[in-house]
Amino acid sequence: MIARPAPGPLRRLVVLRHAKSAWPDGVADHERPLAPRGLRDAPAAGRALAEADCLPDLALCSTALRARQTWELASAQWGTPPPVRRDPRLYGADATELLDVVHEVSAEVETLLLVGHNPGLEELVLDLAGEDLDGALDEVRAKFPTSAIAVLAWHGPDWDALVPGTALLTTMLVPRGAKGHGKK
Repeated sequence: MIARPAPGPLRRLVVLRHAKSAWPDGVADHERPLAPRGLRDAPAAGRALAEADCLPDLALCSTALRARQTWELASAQWGTPPPVRRDPRLYGADATELLDVVHEVSAEVETLLLVGHNPGLEELVLDLAGEDLDGALDEVRAKFPTSAIAVLAWHGPDWDALVPGTALLTTMLVPRGAKGHGKK
């Protein structure tokens, strides 16, 4: 009997699109803050990740203000947030560039959170998912809105082994925070 090596541990890539941003006059795109809806939705995303048992070992976050604010509000919902690396390469990145950044992550990380922007995040999810559960791929194809969360699961010895078509898209959800009284 030939012994086959184990395919590696179960790994999860959690993809979080930043929450709804504002468009203030005279503010550069990179410095756009969250809109009131984004300020409500980002904490809801953090709660949804905790409820789904998808808390990361490491977060990679775009340096854009709206992504940083999303991370801060989402991770504030957890007892002890994981380390975060703010990476300027995530701002405006396409799927190939995002995957290059993911490939650099240490093999010790089993659940990785990526906080960034469309269209790159949506393209990444669609590229990596070879299969899905409960029609999640159709949901991503239809729309990957602000605050959307996609969870991709796969087995591999390290992050460099993650290639297109090899992950299972297990979850696609869009958490929304409740409007407070008197807020628009």
